[in-house]
Amino acid sequence: MSFVPLRLRPVGRGGTLAVSDAGRFFIGAPDFLDRLEEERISDGDRAFLRSGGFSIDEGDLLGKAAHMRGMADRIATVGTLDYLILVPTLRCNLSCSYCQVSRVAETRRGFDWSEETLAAVLTMIDRLDTPRLKIEFQGGEPTLRPDLIRAVIERCERFEHVEFVVCTNLQHVDDEILAILDRPDVFISTSLDGDAAVHSRNRTSTTEVTDAFFSNLRMLADRHGPRKISALPTIDPTSPPEMDDLIDAYVALGLDSIFLRPINYQGFARKRHATSREQDDGWRGYYERFVRRLIERNWLDRGRVLEETYLSIALRRIFQPGLERHVDLRNPNPMGIDYVVVDHDGTVYPTDEARMLARSGVVDLAIGSVTEGWNGPERDLLNTDVTNQFDPDCRRCAFQPFCGRDVVDDLARYGRMDLPRRETDFCRRHLHLFDFAFELIYSDDEAVKHSLARWLRLPGTPAAFGERLA
Repeated sequence: MSFVPLRLRPVGRGGTLAVSDAGRFFIGAPDFLDRLEEERISDGDRAFLRSGGFSIDEGDLLGKAAHMRGMADRIATVGTLDYLILVPTLRCNLSCSYCQVSRVAETRRGFDWSEETLAAVLTMIDRLDTPRLKIEFQGGEPTLRPDLIRAVIERCERFEHVEFVVCTNLQHVDDEILAILDRPDVFISTSLDGDAAVHSRNRTSTTEVTDAFFSNLRMLADRHGPRKISALPTIDPTSPPEMDDLIDAYVALGLDSIFLRPINYQGFARKRHATSREQDDGWRGYYERFVRRLIERNWLDRGRVLEETYLSIALRRIFQPGLERHVDLRNPNPMGIDYVVVDHDGTVYPTDEARMLARSGVVDLAIGSVTEGWNGPERDLLNTDVTNQFDPDCRRCAFQPFCGRDVVDDLARYGRMDLPRRETDFCRRHLHLFDFAFELIYSDDEAVKHSLARWLRLPGTPAAFGERLA
C-alpha cells in the first residue's frame, strides 16, 4: 500500500484537515494522524484510507489512474479565445468615489473607439475559431456609445451560441439602449450598493441621479425578470451597510445572488480609499456574519435561496472540479489566451485589472494591440508564474488544489509578483475563505446544510446532503 501525499491544516476542536493533491479531504483526529505518520495504522485505518482514495494498493492500476484523473481534473484547461472584454469608451456620466477604472468625464474627446479600432475589433471577431463566444462591454459607461455595441453584436450572428453582457450604471436608458437590452442574448451587469442612501453616498450623486438608477433598474427587472440582471455591491469595509438593508435591496428586485466585494485597490479608489490595499479582520468578520445571515434567512424562508456568489464559487471548486471557470480561482491562470481586454484606444490587456493599473499610472501591463496582435514577449513574461503548483508556500497549503493564482493582483498591491504567497492579500483572503467554507462543510447545523446543498445545486433534502459530507 502506498499513501497519497496529504497537506494538513488545523481546524477547530483539535482536528486537522487533510487534503490530497486530487482535492479529496477528511478531518483527522490527532491520534489518527500520529498513527499515520508513524506507520502503525490499523486495519480499520487502512480500509478508511483505501475507500477515500488516500492510499493505493500495489498493483492497483485503476486506483492509480483514478488518483491521476482526480489531479488532472483540478488543473484548468485553457482553450481558444472565446471571451472578450471590450471598452468602446472610457467616458462616464458618473463620478463614483470607488471607481476602479479611472474613467474620464462624459464630455471628453478622444476616449472612444476610432473607426480604425472598431474595424480591427470586428476583424478580430471574424477570425475567432470558436462556436461559443461571450462579450462583456465595459467602460467608462458603454451605453454612451450604443452604435458601437450594436456594430459588435451584429457581427456575431455566425456563432452557434453568443452572450453579451453590458456593464452599465443604468443612469440613462432611452429607446435606443432599451432595444439593445431587450435582446434575449444581452444581459445586464450593474452595481447595487444597498438602499438609496448608501447607493447615493458611494456614487457621490444627487437624489435625482439615484432615483433615475433605481427607476431604470426596477423597470428592467419588471420587464425581464431577475434572470436578465446581475448586480453586485461595492462595500467600503470601514463603513459597511447594515446586512439586512443590503440583502433587502436585492430581494426587493428578485435578485438572489450577492457578490460581496470590498473596494478594489484600483483606479481612483487607490487614492480615495487607500485602506483598500489590504483587508483586515474587521472585513473578514463582516463577511462571515453576512453569510451566516443569508443562511439564517434561507432557513426561515425555504422557498427562496440567497447566496454570496464568491463563497458558492469556492464550494464548487472544492466539490465540482473542472466546472468553475472563474479566473481568480483557476489554476493555472494563463493570460491573453482564452480571454483578453480591448481598451478604448485598441490596446490589449490580459485582464481588466491590468487595464486599470495602466490607467492609474502604476505599471503598464499591455500585451499588444487589436491591430498588431498580442502574442509577444510581454504576454510570455506575465505567463511565467501563473500556477500555484510549484510555489513553495502553496505546495504546503491544504487549499492548493482549490485555489488559484493572480499575478496582476500582486502587482497592483505590491508592485511585484515574486512576493512569498503567505505575505500577499490574495493568500490571506483565500485562506480565510476556505477556512470558512470548511467550517460550514463540517457543521452539524441543519440550516447550514440546507444552504450548502442549495448553493451547490444539489438535489435532495438537507439530511441527505449531510450524509454526502460525512
